[in-house]
Amino acid sequence: MTTLVILLQLLIVAAMIFIGARIGGIALGIYGMVGVFILVFIFGLDPGSIPVDVMLIIVSVITASASLQAAGGMDYMVNVAARFLKKHPNHITFLAPLVTWFFSLMAGTAHTCYALLPIIAEIARKNKVRPERPLSVATIAASLGCTGSPVSAATAAILSHELLGDRGITMKDILLVTIPASLIAILVASLVQNYVGKPLEQDPEYQRRIKEGIIKDEDASSSGEIAVSPQAKWAVIIFLLGVLAVVVLGIFSELRPFDDNANRPMSMNSAIEVIMMSIAALILLVGKADVREAARGNVFASGMNAMVSIFGVAWMGSTFFENNHDVIMGRVEHVLNAYPVLFALPLFVFSIMLFSQAATAKTLYPVGLSLGVPPLVMLALFPAVNGYFFLPNYPTSVAAIGFDRTGTTSIGKYVINHSFQLAGFITTFVSIGVGYLIIQLLY
Repeated sequence: MTTLVILLQLLIVAAMIFIGARIGGIALGIYGMVGVFILVFIFGLDPGSIPVDVMLIIVSVITASASLQAAGGMDYMVNVAARFLKKHPNHITFLAPLVTWFFSLMAGTAHTCYALLPIIAEIARKNKVRPERPLSVATIAASLGCTGSPVSAATAAILSHELLGDRGITMKDILLVTIPASLIAILVASLVQNYVGKPLEQDPEYQRRIKEGIIKDEDASSSGEIAVSPQAKWAVIIFLLGVLAVVVLGIFSELRPFDDNANRPMSMNSAIEVIMMSIAALILLVGKADVREAARGNVFASGMNAMVSIFGVAWMGSTFFENNHDVIMGRVEHVLNAYPVLFALPLFVFSIMLFSQAATAKTLYPVGLSLGVPPLVMLALFPAVNGYFFLPNYPTSVAAIGFDRTGTTSIGKYVINHSFQLAGFITTFVSIGVGYLIIQLLY
């Protein structure tokens, strides 16, 4: 196959990603499938691998999270977090990101931060803290929590057998590397962000809104506690026990049932699917939740968007790379063998276009491994799939801007000079650096 034909195929793949990302929602997956059609039926390529396991894990985890939301468990967790933050308002810039990170770590999705963002904004404003400072890091921290969560779609993707699962990387390794790396990165970003921008009372936009009556200093906070049912607490406990079960089975493979057909313990993919779907059933039963409400919630909707995106985009990516594997390896293999950390760049760039950590991991991790990037380095580079903060159009970023009534959290004149850029780059660089240091010291 000539270089010109391969470049044309790559251009089509990039165009489908761009169009899908521009339209948003499930369009990313739909246009990814259009790309598969063109590559297979017009260029005659063999269809690549379909990410079935990752898609099924997303379904199971999102179903459990959506059931938790329908049972009031999410609201219960928000109430607990709100009480904690209100007790320590002067440290909101440091504590708010840790709270959103922990929520994402436990639930496996950054969308859990929506209910917390208005609370963070109002606590900061009432204590004369520039809301941009805690909101920017808290929004980024929510995404970073997914690249360490035992039940996130992204973690499930890299743990699958075709990626790092069959290369000696286990749940223990992911937790050991990503959690301390992300925690340190968040603290560093919070420290830096604590000095960003003018103090709230000196901010010209805030002063303008005060003078025009848009904001009143005596405004009551709208961040009161959300009413929840008595069963909500039990729904949370059940969900957390499910997460704990996933972690334990991921670390101690001997506890999983033995699969005679595969001649090894049940795969973590299957274990996660069985546990989380069972947890969903238990939450619906104990939490007395309406299963129809679970399907209508924003957690379920965002999860299904991710699944459709992965279906189309990852299949398109695997079709292109598997058919052009030898040519691509010949071009860049020697560079990545010498400087494997450079693979963070395509991970970062693709995550901006794909708007999905799991889709980015599923699309590019097979490429990195085939190009000779060591599995442990791929693990350290995991936070690079959070690059979608670069453009301020991700739902969590848009929500944070909307909830900040002072106007300090904003998008600049040139679009990319927005409030989340500094925190995003700091957390990405620091978490990758700390993760790389951990694998050098411990492995």
